Amino acid sequence: MTELADFGAQMTRIAGEMRKESDDTEAALRSMTKFAVDAIPGAEYATVTLVSEDTIETPVMVGDLGGEADRLQRELGEGPCLRAAVGVLTVCIHDMRTEPRWPAFASAAAELGIRSMACFYLYIDGDNSGALNLHSTVANAFTMESLQLGELFAAHAATALGAVQEKEQLRTALSSRDIIGQAKGMIMERYRLDANEAFALLARLSQDTNTKLVDVAVQIVEAGPES
Repeated sequence: MTELADFGAQMTRIAGEMRKESDDTEAALRSMTKFAVDAIPGAEYATVTLVSEDTIETPVMVGDLGGEADRLQRELGEGPCLRAAVGVLTVCIHDMRTEPRWPAFASAAAELGIRSMACFYLYIDGDNSGALNLHSTVANAFTMESLQLGELFAAHAATALGAVQEKEQLRTALSSRDIIGQAKGMIMERYRLDANEAFALLARLSQDTNTKLVDVAVQIVEAGPES
């Protein structure tokens, strides 16, 4: 129990470092995978699998072998990372050579030299979810202790990632507001419109062209005042 408490304190510190050092989601994910390999017994490689409505991607990885495991799962449409990402659970494969749940993946992964994996659910945002995946070239590398520590790590990391995403979304919103304001000012000056009329024109252009309002604003600003 003491060891788990000590690990929890370590994870709190790591989560704080992720929030402080990471300016965007990808940077936070890179920090997460590196910390996971260092902190969780048995881990040699790590990846993060993100799953949205129609895409599966691996934005970051520690070690090419982990990336190859994710590639196999995308191609075969099966595997522990995908199950953990969408199933809100922890999945462990103790030995790829005897794994019955995903036979095509297990056989291909074993040929790569992967012997065991542990995958932990990460809540990402809304309908988007993901998993933190750990890989080893040794069979039975992940003990019950490893799985407990991995779940604790994933919970702390997901909280830190959520905080980073909120900051990123806020910066994006502020940037969008600024660019829309610039475009609106240019329209007001050129066509002698007031602020409400200029915004209405922007909104109509967005609707007529089926283009996001901020993208219309970017086009206007990039074209310049004489366009």
